[in-house]
Amino acid sequence: MYAIIETGGKQFKVSQGDVIRVEKLGVAAGSSFKFDKVLLAGEGDDVKFGAPYIDGASVDAEVIAEGKAKKVIAYKFKAKKGYHKKKGHRQPYTSVKINSLNV
Repeated sequence: MYAIIETGGKQFKVSQGDVIRVEKLGVAAGSSFKFDKVLLAGEGDDVKFGAPYIDGASVDAEVIAEGKAKKVIAYKFKAKKGYHKKKGHRQPYTSVKINSLNV
């Protein structure tokens, strides 16, 4: 069984036991979290679609850790003008393990 959930403006296809990285949730490591924005859930020919979300469906997950991704460098340069600008950014994330899908 799998489900497609929405969190942090992105969509993720998950199934039981998956470990995914989502936008920072602000939840302590070791605690549980419930994703209630389930867009699609099913297995094989038995698939339920939401409009936009499935009523009463949720995905239970356990927060593993929070951290920051690798640094992304934004570098601006204009030829023959002596213009250089370098800026770095590390996006925060939360790693979660999917425990169960409730449809």
